[in-house]
Amino acid sequence: MQMAAPGPSKKKTHVCGERPPFERIALILQGGGALGSYQAGVYQALAEADLHPDWVSGISIGAVNAAIIAGNAPEDRVARLRDFWETITETPANVALFDNFPIHGDMMRSFINQTRAMGTIFNGAPEFFEPRMPPPFALPKGSPGASSFYDTSPLLATLDRLVDFGRINAGTTRLSVGAVNVESGNFVYFDTPTHHIDARHIMASGALPPGFPAVEIDGESYWDGGIVSNTPLQWVLDSVPRHDTLAFQVDLWSATGELPRDVTGVLVRAKDIQYSSRTRAATDQFKRLQKLRGAIRSLLEKLPEDVKDSPEARALAAEGDHKRYNIIQLIYHARNYEGTSKDFEFSRRTMEEHWSAGYHDAVRTLRHPEVLIPPQGGSGVRTFDIARDGRE
Repeated sequence: MQMAAPGPSKKKTHVCGERPPFERIALILQGGGALGSYQAGVYQALAEADLHPDWVSGISIGAVNAAIIAGNAPEDRVARLRDFWETITETPANVALFDNFPIHGDMMRSFINQTRAMGTIFNGAPEFFEPRMPPPFALPKGSPGASSFYDTSPLLATLDRLVDFGRINAGTTRLSVGAVNVESGNFVYFDTPTHHIDARHIMASGALPPGFPAVEIDGESYWDGGIVSNTPLQWVLDSVPRHDTLAFQVDLWSATGELPRDVTGVLVRAKDIQYSSRTRAATDQFKRLQKLRGAIRSLLEKLPEDVKDSPEARALAAEGDHKRYNIIQLIYHARNYEGTSKDFEFSRRTMEEHWSAGYHDAVRTLRHPEVLIPPQGGSGVRTFDIARDGRE
């Protein structure tokens, strides 16, 4: 990744004076359960900067956030995201004591987080999912509820309350969500240019087994897209026709990390690697392809007119372009105390911390003006992972 230079290049504000000179702004949201409020914080900073995406793509909890963003007017999106995240982290008064309990050190915080995560396992998350009673092992094979531990029907009502699917299907903001066909194993994107999107498509993208049940759409059953790929980055980059694109990729799992020193650390690190994006490999390959496309376009411009009209030249012309891409990556880096339960620890305190982290990481990134300037020459692709110097 190219590291943006600190110091002199920073602006005093993250608010943009005018829309950056890109044809498209894309917001790409990875899956990660309870970590997803980090993405909501990032979006709040983008909204304040008037960087409203033309295309939002997500997987799992990223699909839920994406639907709320695409399914509301720009001025309502942050409030709807806040409504969702406050709703699913609402807890009874006796349990909420943990969210206000004074904390001294990582060991105490780890204990509180693990306790709250156990609460999620036994009680679910309000208006999101609830445990099946009786549990699936007590139900006949093939019966409804026998293949998952939780009932996600509360999420259906929540999405219908917070998301205007008519607005989504009108195409004001493109929405893409990824899921996996249970029987074929094929990955599919439900995309507004080709699909009529409703709450089922969002729930399918987040139907992580065996916790959540598969979602049936047009006679086919679908699971969480994160089983195959936990980020829609490639879908956005490979789309045609290509456009000059400013892409914000918001990841909830870090591909890099320290060598674990105990079994718990091993489990945490393995989970991070499993669900993290292969961003460096994907962007390196994309840079090579764009460099080739630029070379093809430049070569075609030098050909005689009679050669340009040949079938071979026309075939090459379909692949050649000089489009430019800035890919800005924002990654949540979990605290040591969060442990293996960080993606299902739905406490209000932790949600607020994730939201704040996303907001401040995005603010810090947008204070570097170079991330909004289209690349000149080379492959036409620049990637950024702004080094963080502590949260404000």
